[in-house]
Order: sequence, then C-alpha cells, then structure tokens
Amino acid sequence: MTTVVAADAQNYPQMLGIDADTVVQEVGWDDDTDDVVREAIESVIGGEMEDVDTDEVVDVVLLWWREGDGDLVDELMDIISPLSEEGFVWVLTPKTGSDGHVEPSEIAESAPTAGLMQTSSIKLGAWTASRLVQPTSRAIKR
Repeated sequence: MTTVVAADAQNYPQMLGIDADTVVQEVGWDDDTDDVVREAIESVIGGEMEDVDTDEVVDVVLLWWREGDGDLVDELMDIISPLSEEGFVWVLTPKTGSDGHVEPSEIAESAPTAGLMQTSSIKLGAWTASRLVQPTSRAIKR
C-alpha cells in the first residue's frame, strides 16, 4: 500500500500539469493541506511555490479551498490576475465526507462568474482538485 501512495505522490505534479519550468503560486495553505502533494510539486519545480503576494507571472495557481473560507468567486477573481495567458487554476477541496468539503456545484457555478471554465477533476490524496482554465477570448482582450 505504501508503494502505491509513494508512486501516486510522484505523479501528482504530472497529474497537475506541472513540470520543472512551471511557476506555481500557492494560495490557502493551512495546517490541513497535504504536504505530500506540496513536497512533490516543490521537488519538481526545484524550490518553493510562490506565495499570495508574488509579483511574478504564474503558470499555475494551486488554491486550497474549504467550506467557510469565504466567497469562492471573489477569491478566483483575485488569483487570476497574475496568471499567464495559458495559465490555469487548480481548486483543491477536501474529499466528500471530510471536514471542509465543498460541493462540486459550488466550483462549477463560481468558475464562470470569475471568468473561468472548469475542465476536469482529479483525486490527490485526501483532496479533490478541479482544473479551471481561462477562456481563449481572455488572451485576445489583453
């Protein structure tokens, strides 16, 4: 069983579309975030993820989000400003039945209001990750 978990952890960055050249911003870190996911990403990118106050243009935003964290639309609108034109957001929420679980419908309804589209979901340990992308028209408007 441990081998499967270790193998999954090594694949987390690949599952998230993160490689050595990816600039990743992490938002919503807390005591409950999955350190295995975080360490796997930082190992691949060769350092720490950017924090919420970064001035860097980022390729991926990793948003740890729980029920009670506030208004998801507002948070999404705040975090998309540093995204590159091809950048995307992963909203990580606790799995169904866990403390802080967020209904998938909340993400699906919040994304378009913030100017994003949900494309997929994957499981990462005790978290579920929903991928949100920018419509191609956003890049044209810049």
